[in-house]
Amino acid sequence: MNHPVPMFDYHAWATQTLLGRIKELPSSVLQQEVNTSFPTIGEAFAHIYAIDKCWLQVLKGTSMPKALEECLPLQQKILRYSVDDFANAFSELAEEYRAWFRNQDDLEQMIVLENPYAGTRNTRLSEIVLQTVNHGTYHRGNISTMLRQLGHASTMNDYSLFWYQEPAESI
Repeated sequence: MNHPVPMFDYHAWATQTLLGRIKELPSSVLQQEVNTSFPTIGEAFAHIYAIDKCWLQVLKGTSMPKALEECLPLQQKILRYSVDDFANAFSELAEEYRAWFRNQDDLEQMIVLENPYAGTRNTRLSEIVLQTVNHGTYHRGNISTMLRQLGHASTMNDYSLFWYQEPAESI
């Protein structure tokens, strides 16, 4: 089994699960100010999306500096999206990842990653996928905290709950 693929499926599921919970709340919740890691939940989702997009560009062969240059402006562009807009954007991006997975023979292939914040290193494609998942998990935790600070319950989106969901479409 290639573990990065089901981990990515978990990432896509968990993001949609959290967005589904937010759909149940007043639409204003996305833009309510909170004193935490991001000023609003919308900004947190915009950040996750922009970085997911950036890592996909890196996986496709774009240098990290160029991918960041292309993707970071997306964060400002979409931070005022509605919940449905975010759900659609994340769904489309997940399909782009799945298309990329279908064309990969070796997720253990090494590439040179030129990270402008941390330096250059050899990195496996699978590590980049797991970084994408880990980054999303971290910020979904931020969003859950933000929801609680705004007086709303979050929803469980742990990997262990994902195990019991219907199997995702085969990649």
